[in-house]
Amino acid sequence: MSESNHKAGFVNIIGKPNVGKSTLMNALLGEKLSIISSKAQTTRHRILGIMNEPEYQIVFSDTPGMLKPKYELHKSMMSFVNLSLEDADLIVFVTDLFEDDTDIEEIIQKINAAGVPVLLIINKIDLNKEEKLQEVTAYWQERIQAVETIPVSALENFNLQKIMQEILDRMPVHPPFYDKEELSDRPERFFASEIIREKIFTQYKKEIPYSTEVRVEEFEETDKLIRMRAIIYVERQSQKGIIIGDKGNALKKVGTKARQEMELFFGKKVFLETYVKVEENWRKNKNKLRKFGYDQ
Repeated sequence: MSESNHKAGFVNIIGKPNVGKSTLMNALLGEKLSIISSKAQTTRHRILGIMNEPEYQIVFSDTPGMLKPKYELHKSMMSFVNLSLEDADLIVFVTDLFEDDTDIEEIIQKINAAGVPVLLIINKIDLNKEEKLQEVTAYWQERIQAVETIPVSALENFNLQKIMQEILDRMPVHPPFYDKEELSDRPERFFASEIIREKIFTQYKKEIPYSTEVRVEEFEETDKLIRMRAIIYVERQSQKGIIIGDKGNALKKVGTKARQEMELFFGKKVFLETYVKVEENWRKNKNKLRKFGYDQ
Protein backbone atom coordinates (compact mmCIF):
# COMPACT_ATOMS: atom_id res chain seq x y z
CA MET A 1 0.00 0.00 0.00
CA SER A 2 1.58 3.27 -1.09
CA GLU A 3 1.56 6.39 1.06
CA SER A 4 -0.69 8.09 -1.47
CA ASN A 5 -3.49 5.54 -0.86
CA HIS A 6 -3.16 5.24 2.93
CA LYS A 7 -6.34 6.10 4.85
CA ALA A 8 -6.49 7.65 8.31
CA GLY A 9 -9.18 9.37 10.34
CA PHE A 10 -10.93 9.95 13.64
CA VAL A 11 -14.03 7.93 14.56
CA ASN A 12 -15.73 9.27 17.67
CA ILE A 13 -18.16 7.05 19.57
CA ILE A 14 -20.89 8.87 21.49
CA GLY A 15 -24.19 8.01 23.18
CA LYS A 16 -25.99 7.95 26.52
CA PRO A 17 -24.50 6.16 29.55
CA ASN A 18 -24.58 2.37 29.59
CA VAL A 19 -25.56 1.75 25.95
CA GLY A 20 -22.35 -0.20 25.28
CA LYS A 21 -19.96 2.39 23.79
CA SER A 22 -16.91 1.04 25.61
CA THR A 23 -17.82 -2.57 24.84
CA LEU A 24 -18.18 -1.63 21.17
CA MET A 25 -14.81 0.14 20.97
CA ASN A 26 -13.04 -2.70 22.76
CA ALA A 27 -14.68 -5.23 20.42
CA LEU A 28 -13.73 -3.28 17.29
CA LEU A 29 -10.13 -2.89 18.47
CA GLY A 30 -9.77 -6.40 19.83
CA GLU A 31 -8.18 -4.78 22.90
CA LYS A 32 -9.70 -3.83 26.25
CA LEU A 33 -8.79 -0.15 26.52
CA SER A 34 -12.00 1.23 28.04
CA ILE A 35 -13.21 -0.07 31.37
CA ILE A 36 -16.63 -1.67 31.52
CA SER A 37 -19.23 -2.16 34.24
CA SER A 38 -22.98 -2.58 34.41
CA LYS A 39 -23.24 0.82 36.13
CA ALA A 40 -23.88 3.97 34.13
CA GLN A 41 -21.26 6.76 33.83
CA THR A 42 -18.30 4.39 34.15
CA THR A 43 -16.27 6.21 31.46
CA ARG A 44 -15.13 9.65 32.61
CA HIS A 45 -12.39 10.54 30.13
CA ARG A 46 -12.08 10.54 26.39
CA ILE A 47 -10.00 7.49 25.52
CA LEU A 48 -8.34 7.00 22.14
CA GLY A 49 -7.87 3.51 20.76
CA ILE A 50 -5.73 3.25 17.63
CA MET A 51 -6.32 0.52 15.03
CA ASN A 52 -3.31 0.03 12.79
CA GLU A 53 -3.14 -1.88 9.53
CA PRO A 54 -0.69 -1.42 6.62
CA GLU A 55 -3.32 0.34 4.53
CA TYR A 56 -5.07 2.40 7.20
CA GLN A 57 -5.10 3.86 10.71
CA ILE A 58 -8.40 4.43 12.51
CA VAL A 59 -8.31 6.51 15.69
CA PHE A 60 -11.34 5.52 17.75
CA SER A 61 -12.48 7.75 20.57
CA ASP A 62 -14.63 6.45 23.44
CA THR A 63 -16.40 9.28 25.25
CA PRO A 64 -18.31 9.62 28.54
CA GLY A 65 -22.05 8.99 28.33
CA MET A 66 -24.12 12.04 27.39
CA LEU A 67 -26.04 13.40 30.36
CA LYS A 68 -27.42 16.54 31.98
CA PRO A 69 -24.57 17.78 34.23
CA LYS A 70 -25.11 17.84 38.02
CA TYR A 71 -21.50 18.35 39.16
CA GLU A 72 -18.36 20.05 37.84
CA LEU A 73 -17.18 16.51 37.06
CA HIS A 74 -20.18 16.01 34.76
CA LYS A 75 -19.43 19.33 33.01
CA SER A 76 -15.88 18.17 32.36
CA MET A 77 -17.15 14.82 31.06
CA MET A 78 -19.55 16.60 28.71
CA SER A 79 -16.75 18.85 27.43
CA PHE A 80 -15.07 15.68 26.12
CA VAL A 81 -18.30 14.82 24.28
CA ASN A 82 -18.62 18.30 22.76
CA LEU A 83 -14.98 18.22 21.65
CA SER A 84 -15.58 14.87 19.94
CA LEU A 85 -18.14 16.54 17.65
CA GLU A 86 -15.53 19.02 16.43
CA ASP A 87 -12.64 16.77 15.40
CA ALA A 88 -14.43 13.71 13.97
CA ASP A 89 -14.26 12.38 10.43
CA LEU A 90 -17.13 10.07 11.39
CA ILE A 91 -19.45 9.96 14.40
CA VAL A 92 -20.68 6.60 15.65
CA PHE A 93 -23.85 7.28 17.64
CA VAL A 94 -24.63 4.30 19.86
CA THR A 95 -28.01 3.62 21.43
CA ASP A 96 -29.85 0.45 22.42
CA LEU A 97 -33.34 -1.02 22.55
CA PHE A 98 -34.21 0.76 25.80
CA GLU A 99 -32.98 4.37 25.59
CA ASP A 100 -34.72 7.51 24.32
CA ASP A 101 -33.55 11.09 23.78
CA THR A 102 -34.46 12.38 27.26
CA ASP A 103 -31.88 14.93 28.51
CA ILE A 104 -29.84 14.84 25.28
CA GLU A 105 -32.08 16.70 22.82
CA GLU A 106 -29.65 19.64 22.71
CA ILE A 107 -26.65 17.42 21.95
CA ILE A 108 -28.58 15.64 19.20
CA GLN A 109 -29.14 19.05 17.58
CA LYS A 110 -25.37 19.65 17.76
CA ILE A 111 -24.69 16.24 16.19
CA ASN A 112 -27.05 16.94 13.31
CA ALA A 113 -25.55 20.40 12.81
CA ALA A 114 -21.91 19.22 12.98
CA GLY A 115 -21.68 18.44 9.28
CA VAL A 116 -20.04 15.08 10.03
CA PRO A 117 -21.41 11.75 8.71
CA VAL A 118 -23.10 9.69 11.44
CA LEU A 119 -23.47 5.93 11.77
CA LEU A 120 -26.51 5.09 13.90
CA ILE A 121 -25.76 1.94 15.89
CA ILE A 122 -28.61 0.10 17.64
CA ASN A 123 -26.82 -2.07 20.22
CA LYS A 124 -27.91 -4.98 22.42
CA ILE A 125 -30.10 -6.57 19.76
CA ASP A 126 -29.35 -9.92 21.40
CA LEU A 127 -32.05 -8.75 23.85
CA ASN A 128 -34.51 -8.07 21.01
CA LYS A 129 -38.16 -8.88 21.59
CA GLU A 130 -40.39 -9.17 18.51
CA GLU A 131 -40.96 -5.76 16.92
CA LYS A 132 -38.82 -3.78 19.38
CA LEU A 133 -35.87 -3.31 17.01
CA GLN A 134 -38.09 -1.98 14.23
CA GLU A 135 -39.78 0.44 16.63
CA VAL A 136 -36.50 1.69 18.12
CA THR A 137 -34.86 2.06 14.71
CA ALA A 138 -37.77 4.20 13.43
CA TYR A 139 -37.65 6.33 16.61
CA TRP A 140 -33.94 7.15 16.25
CA GLN A 141 -34.00 7.61 12.49
CA GLU A 142 -36.45 10.47 13.07
CA ARG A 143 -33.96 12.13 15.45
CA ILE A 144 -30.50 11.38 14.08
CA GLN A 145 -29.53 12.32 10.53
CA ALA A 146 -27.52 9.16 9.86
CA VAL A 147 -25.87 7.94 6.65
CA GLU A 148 -26.40 4.33 7.75
CA THR A 149 -28.24 2.45 10.53
CA ILE A 150 -26.71 -0.80 11.80
CA PRO A 151 -28.22 -3.13 14.42
CA VAL A 152 -25.44 -4.82 16.42
CA SER A 153 -24.61 -6.87 19.47
CA ALA A 154 -21.21 -5.64 20.68
CA LEU A 155 -21.27 -8.33 23.36
CA GLU A 156 -21.67 -11.11 20.78
CA ASN A 157 -19.59 -9.43 18.04
CA PHE A 158 -22.60 -9.39 15.71
CA ASN A 159 -22.40 -7.02 12.71
CA LEU A 160 -19.05 -5.52 13.75
CA GLN A 161 -17.61 -6.23 10.30
CA LYS A 162 -20.45 -4.20 8.80
CA ILE A 163 -19.48 -1.25 11.03
CA MET A 164 -15.82 -1.60 10.05
CA GLN A 165 -16.66 -1.61 6.34
CA GLU A 166 -18.82 1.51 6.70
CA ILE A 167 -16.00 3.21 8.61
CA LEU A 168 -13.32 2.28 6.07
CA ASP A 169 -15.48 3.43 3.17
CA ARG A 170 -15.67 6.88 4.76
CA MET A 171 -12.08 7.37 5.93
CA PRO A 172 -10.14 10.06 4.06
CA VAL A 173 -6.83 9.36 2.33
CA HIS A 174 -4.26 10.62 4.82
CA PRO A 175 -0.91 9.59 6.34
CA PRO A 176 -1.02 8.04 9.86
CA PHE A 177 -1.61 10.51 12.70
CA TYR A 178 0.24 8.33 15.22
CA ASP A 179 3.15 5.92 15.17
CA LYS A 180 1.88 2.58 13.88
CA GLU A 181 3.10 0.83 17.06
CA GLU A 182 0.84 2.89 19.34
CA LEU A 183 -2.45 1.54 20.72
CA SER A 184 -3.54 4.71 22.53
CA ASP A 185 -2.49 8.26 23.34
CA ARG A 186 -2.77 7.53 27.08
CA PRO A 187 0.22 6.57 29.28
CA GLU A 188 0.40 3.18 30.96
CA ARG A 189 -0.31 4.55 34.42
CA PHE A 190 -3.65 5.91 33.12
CA PHE A 191 -4.75 2.40 32.19
CA ALA A 192 -3.54 1.08 35.55
CA SER A 193 -5.71 3.62 37.38
CA GLU A 194 -8.69 2.80 35.13
CA ILE A 195 -8.36 -0.92 35.87
CA ILE A 196 -8.45 -0.20 39.62
CA ARG A 197 -11.47 2.05 39.11
CA GLU A 198 -13.25 -0.68 37.18
CA LYS A 199 -12.78 -3.11 40.09
CA ILE A 200 -14.25 -0.49 42.43
CA PHE A 201 -17.29 -0.17 40.14
CA THR A 202 -17.86 -3.92 40.15
CA GLN A 203 -17.28 -4.44 43.88
CA TYR A 204 -19.07 -1.56 45.61
CA LYS A 205 -22.68 -0.41 45.43
CA LYS A 206 -24.69 2.80 45.34
CA GLU A 207 -22.72 6.07 45.44
CA ILE A 208 -19.28 4.66 46.35
CA PRO A 209 -17.96 4.09 42.78
CA TYR A 210 -19.08 7.56 41.68
CA SER A 211 -17.38 9.20 44.68
CA THR A 212 -13.99 7.62 44.00
CA GLU A 213 -11.07 8.63 41.83
CA VAL A 214 -7.79 6.76 41.38
CA ARG A 215 -4.29 8.14 40.81
CA VAL A 216 -1.19 6.06 40.25
CA GLU A 217 1.48 8.03 42.12
CA GLU A 218 4.44 5.74 41.38
CA PHE A 219 5.02 3.54 38.31
CA GLU A 220 8.39 1.83 37.99
CA GLU A 221 8.92 -0.73 35.25
CA THR A 222 11.68 -3.27 34.64
CA ASP A 223 11.91 -6.07 32.08
CA LYS A 224 9.93 -8.48 34.27
CA LEU A 225 8.08 -6.40 36.86
CA ILE A 226 6.01 -3.24 37.30
CA ARG A 227 5.89 -1.71 40.78
CA MET A 228 3.17 0.83 41.40
CA ARG A 229 1.56 2.73 44.23
CA ALA A 230 -2.03 3.90 43.75
CA ILE A 231 -4.20 6.19 45.84
CA ILE A 232 -7.98 5.79 45.86
CA TYR A 233 -9.62 9.12 46.69
CA VAL A 234 -13.08 9.34 48.27
CA GLU A 235 -15.20 12.32 49.28
CA ARG A 236 -16.03 11.43 52.90
CA GLN A 237 -14.42 9.65 55.84
CA SER A 238 -17.31 7.16 56.01
CA GLN A 239 -16.59 6.15 52.39
CA LYS A 240 -12.96 5.49 53.26
CA GLY A 241 -14.10 2.90 55.79
CA ILE A 242 -16.33 1.21 53.23
CA ILE A 243 -13.56 1.06 50.61
CA ILE A 244 -11.12 -0.48 53.10
CA GLY A 245 -13.67 -2.85 54.62
CA ASP A 246 -13.40 -5.09 57.68
CA LYS A 247 -9.70 -5.72 58.45
CA GLY A 248 -8.84 -4.28 55.03
CA ASN A 249 -10.45 -7.19 53.19
CA ALA A 250 -12.48 -5.13 50.69
CA LEU A 251 -9.45 -3.09 49.62
CA LYS A 252 -7.34 -6.24 49.40
CA LYS A 253 -9.93 -7.80 47.07
CA VAL A 254 -9.89 -4.75 44.80
CA GLY A 255 -6.09 -4.81 44.74
CA THR A 256 -5.89 -8.51 43.94
CA LYS A 257 -8.41 -8.33 41.07
CA ALA A 258 -6.79 -5.18 39.67
CA ARG A 259 -3.31 -6.71 39.83
CA GLN A 260 -4.47 -9.86 38.02
CA GLU A 261 -5.98 -7.81 35.18
CA MET A 262 -2.94 -5.52 34.99
CA GLU A 263 -0.67 -8.53 34.56
CA LEU A 264 -2.74 -9.61 31.55
CA PHE A 265 -2.87 -6.06 30.17
CA PHE A 266 0.87 -5.29 30.59
CA GLY A 267 2.13 -8.83 30.00
CA LYS A 268 4.36 -8.93 33.09
CA LYS A 269 4.24 -9.29 36.88
CA VAL A 270 2.77 -6.40 38.85
CA PHE A 271 3.41 -5.38 42.46
CA LEU A 272 0.58 -3.07 43.52
CA GLU A 273 0.18 -1.05 46.71
CA THR A 274 -3.15 0.74 47.30
CA TYR A 275 -4.02 3.45 49.79
CA VAL A 276 -7.22 5.38 50.49
CA LYS A 277 -7.41 9.16 51.11
CA VAL A 278 -10.26 11.61 51.63
CA GLU A 279 -10.52 14.54 49.18
CA GLU A 280 -13.72 16.30 50.21
CA ASN A 281 -16.21 17.18 47.43
CA TRP A 282 -13.66 16.64 44.68
CA ARG A 283 -16.43 16.16 42.08
CA LYS A 284 -17.65 19.74 42.63
CA ASN A 285 -14.29 21.54 42.78
CA LYS A 286 -12.65 22.70 39.53
CA ASN A 287 -9.14 22.85 41.01
CA LYS A 288 -9.38 19.33 42.41
CA LEU A 289 -10.74 18.08 39.08
CA ARG A 290 -7.70 19.54 37.30
CA LYS A 291 -5.48 17.65 39.72
CA PHE A 292 -7.20 14.46 38.55
CA GLY A 293 -6.77 15.30 34.86
CA TYR A 294 -10.21 16.71 34.07
CA ASP A 295 -9.12 19.83 32.19
CA GLN A 296 -12.05 21.81 30.77
